[in-house]
Amino acid sequence: MAHFLTGSSSPASACPHHRESHRQHAVVQCGTSLSTPRISEPEASPAESSACIQGGMAPLVQALQSTASQDVACFHFPGHNRGKAAPSSLSKLIGPGAFLHDLPELPELDDLFSPNGVILDAQKRAAQLFGSSKTWFLVNGTTCGIQASVMATCSPGDYLIVPRNCHISVISALVLSGAVPKYIIPEYSSAWDIAGGITPLQVDEAVKELEEDGKRVGAVLVTSPTYHGVCSNVQGIVSVCHPRGIPVIVDEAHGAHFRFHDSFPSTAIEQGADLAVQSTHKVLCSLTQSSMLHTAGDLVNVDQVSQCLQVLQSSSPSYLLLSSLDAARYHLSKNTNIFDEPLAIASETKDQL
Repeated sequence: MAHFLTGSSSPASACPHHRESHRQHAVVQCGTSLSTPRISEPEASPAESSACIQGGMAPLVQALQSTASQDVACFHFPGHNRGKAAPSSLSKLIGPGAFLHDLPELPELDDLFSPNGVILDAQKRAAQLFGSSKTWFLVNGTTCGIQASVMATCSPGDYLIVPRNCHISVISALVLSGAVPKYIIPEYSSAWDIAGGITPLQVDEAVKELEEDGKRVGAVLVTSPTYHGVCSNVQGIVSVCHPRGIPVIVDEAHGAHFRFHDSFPSTAIEQGADLAVQSTHKVLCSLTQSSMLHTAGDLVNVDQVSQCLQVLQSSSPSYLLLSSLDAARYHLSKNTNIFDEPLAIASETKDQL
């Protein structure tokens, strides 16, 4: 049964930090056969990884600050030349600092598509904090994370089991991947007059229907929590899918904060999801349009995910967005009780209503 965000924790373990119609469509395939040198990411040794994670504070923020402070003549993009040629109306609005730190992919700032420096360091720190085996920084919002997740798991003609109240990014992911939707009607709360989540039983029935028809299920996508804060039993859905070799993708856009308080539900990754996309900018504190994609387990090919993200993200990523993700991660790691006061205020307000 689905439950509300403010209710009791979901059944997974507590946080370790605190506890078939024919249709025309454009298909983008992200198979390993199309991989390019920019996709592969060098593997660091355990000792190097440990030192990388433990040293420093916010490596991408620090690198950006250091680079911006250099007294150099710039012969690179962007054209505003670190604010010297910035439109005065916008400079007055947001200040010169934003332009000064609006830098391109300089060698010392690493490469988002093939990170081996400060971006790789920052992403490893994020993975450690959020409990994933690997984390990607996203500069095109959770939308591109959803799209990449579907494209990496579903081939043209595969079925994607998905709630009917899914986000619009899932629809575009279906178009891009060539996957076919198998919709599940979510539970409905008459008391709140809102659609809720989907259940493991509904997923099991949908998988059986497709299997009986000889259809291949590429993945199951769950929206948890929904926009209204309703969470599905992700752990139960995982237990239905994994024995069949079906990966579970969770649109966790509104649940990036779940890992940071005992009273929150368990995160999708904690419940066994293979891919979880979080809007770090929604409930946490990064800049708008910045998100994270987390993965765990071995059902999903991470190189394919990286390749799909290269198709979907800009080759000129904003370092303001990227560094805001690193800053948000560091802020959370140093303020573990950050949600105590908001929850206390919310509980008091609820009692007075």
